[in-house]
Amino acid sequence: MGRAWWVWLFPLSLSIAGMAQDVAGTSANWPVTGGTPGNSHYSSLKQINRTNVSRLKIAWSFDTGESGGLETTPIVVDGVLYALTPKQEVIALDGATGKLLWKFDSKIEGTGPNRGITYWTDGKERRILAGVMNFVYALDPSTGNAISSFGKSGRIDLREDLGRDSAQQSIALTSPGVIYKDLLIVGGREPETLPAPPGDVRAYDVQSGALRWSFHTIPHPGEFGHETWPKDAWRAAGAANNWAGMAVDVERGMVFIPTGSAGPDFYGAARLGDNLFADTLIALDAGTGKRIWHFQGVHHDIWDRDFPAPPILLSVALDGKMIPAVAQTTKQGYLYVFNRVTGVPLFPIENRPYPASTTQGEMASKTQPYAVKPEPFARQAVTEDTLTERTPEAHAWAVKRFRELRHEGQFVPLSVGSDTLVQPSFEGGAEWGGPAMDPGTGILYINANNYASLGALAVQSGSAGRLIYLNQCSVCHGEHRAGSPPESPSLLDISHRLTTEQIAATIHAGKGRMPALPLQGRTLNELLAYLRTENDLTTSSAKASEETVTPKDAGDVAAARNGGSPYTLTGYRRFVDPEGYPATAAPWGTLSALDLKTGRYLWQLPLGQYPELVATGMPDTGSENYGGPIVTEGGLIFIAATNFDKKMRAFDKASGKLLWEATLPFAGNATPATYEVNGRQYVVIAAGGSSMNPRGPIGGVYVAFALPQ
Repeated sequence: MGRAWWVWLFPLSLSIAGMAQDVAGTSANWPVTGGTPGNSHYSSLKQINRTNVSRLKIAWSFDTGESGGLETTPIVVDGVLYALTPKQEVIALDGATGKLLWKFDSKIEGTGPNRGITYWTDGKERRILAGVMNFVYALDPSTGNAISSFGKSGRIDLREDLGRDSAQQSIALTSPGVIYKDLLIVGGREPETLPAPPGDVRAYDVQSGALRWSFHTIPHPGEFGHETWPKDAWRAAGAANNWAGMAVDVERGMVFIPTGSAGPDFYGAARLGDNLFADTLIALDAGTGKRIWHFQGVHHDIWDRDFPAPPILLSVALDGKMIPAVAQTTKQGYLYVFNRVTGVPLFPIENRPYPASTTQGEMASKTQPYAVKPEPFARQAVTEDTLTERTPEAHAWAVKRFRELRHEGQFVPLSVGSDTLVQPSFEGGAEWGGPAMDPGTGILYINANNYASLGALAVQSGSAGRLIYLNQCSVCHGEHRAGSPPESPSLLDISHRLTTEQIAATIHAGKGRMPALPLQGRTLNELLAYLRTENDLTTSSAKASEETVTPKDAGDVAAARNGGSPYTLTGYRRFVDPEGYPATAAPWGTLSALDLKTGRYLWQLPLGQYPELVATGMPDTGSENYGGPIVTEGGLIFIAATNFDKKMRAFDKASGKLLWEATLPFAGNATPATYEVNGRQYVVIAAGGSSMNPRGPIGGVYVAFALPQ
């Protein structure tokens, strides 16, 4: 075990003091999805407080009339709320009444998560910048009309300026861009298999739409980190992209960018090396895109351990000096905290050894970073003592299944044909909602998933169409097309439900969690032919019109057709008991309060319920949750996020005591916002569920709460 050189810097005591502009909430507005450019999720509003929050009532609601789900945090500027519908139409609502002021329809039906929009002003001009699939539009906030001087007829195309054929790129703006002066800085959502575009971070002129700078997360020859990839990987490797959002230090002119894994996610023989800047927190000069410092959280990621949320900026007083800091949550359940200017960790980090991969061609990294302190906010390993106790039968089943699995902890390479227990799950640990920071107390509030996944690799064999399916689709829909409904629907007998044209349209546009896939010609036709087969056919029963492929040359065909590999993940699968509940012990979702003065947790409580288990006397199980908390000067934490109970809750930020809850029309798989109009404070949530909600249904309603007038 190698202790990193910076461990001696860990202070005996940390204290939080002061309140920089990047963490202070504005008095009335919520102008950024994270509340502030530094993503504090904090508001200084306190009309709603511990003493009166129990009186909160619905002030207004707005039903978009669409059913695709919502993960959006609206922004609020001068009493107007700007948000998105499930189809990614942009809307402006009166913040006091919920009345629709205008709607912008790009005529492109957006699919997949879209978590917010961006507001820019120089004090004279104002603009709304909204992503709809691969386009970014500039809109007039007063009318909703596109501003024709921006890009081409009011929009820019994110498929361009990547150094590759734009028609073959698949990219969408899942998280809103961030603003630095007159720049819009964006990342993008990309396929997790190949082909995929490079994850370039780009800055555009907010007025003209012209590209001002690019940062290559897959370094080109001569650039820092190029040696951590195969020599020519930059030409065809994909992803290492920022999909989760960013944070901006406006005063220092810095932008902090977390990235995800390189594609394909679970087999990296074609990208041997540490793969910088995948799975990396990158600090760039916001004006030029030049690297200042970086920290890679996973070396050569083969577990899909993306940095899942925007970082959060905070201020730390250390040895009598104010230290500007940045904190990053992870799917691993770690919290990393760095000096924002230098990148030096404020808590110790070790590089710990892990076993080698047994999969042919793979070469896992010998070590991975580990945050020694604070302690992880999500369970790190599963033992027989931490299996479900929901019923004696469920426990007995879990023990038997557990003994059949590999369960050696984090960063154990997946193997072919046998299941490995992955804890925290593929979804985290932390997810995209991000934490909330109280700048007055130095307490960070983090919600997390706390269940396990199963992972295994399978040899790709069968018809050419099946190989393409395994590369592009099996991660979600499973090796044999059975899916995991309703989150990932079964594709068996899909030709009875959809026409070939409809299937092709979904492949090209994406849907829900599925990104658009740029498959054309023979590759597309072979995939469609395989999907039209009645059952999950093997090579022996493949149609004669399809090329038969054996395991020996499967990798060559997959690579030639669509940049694939000879192995694929057998699917995102949860470790659940026969009745579908997590097979690990509760709580299955948590909310934690971390005191950064000491690096210790003040409290941790179950977040979320299963209504049917509550009815049997099990109210405190916690549940899967997506979306984050906000914290207010009124002493409150507001959070929805939970998948199954459709609740919005308010907790006492000091003690974690539940003070108020309300049932929403759909799950609030989003982060709330709070604002003030005409002296009245509101808390608003997008209630629509999401593609990550396995029970549904999904819709699209904005609900605002306030104290009775």
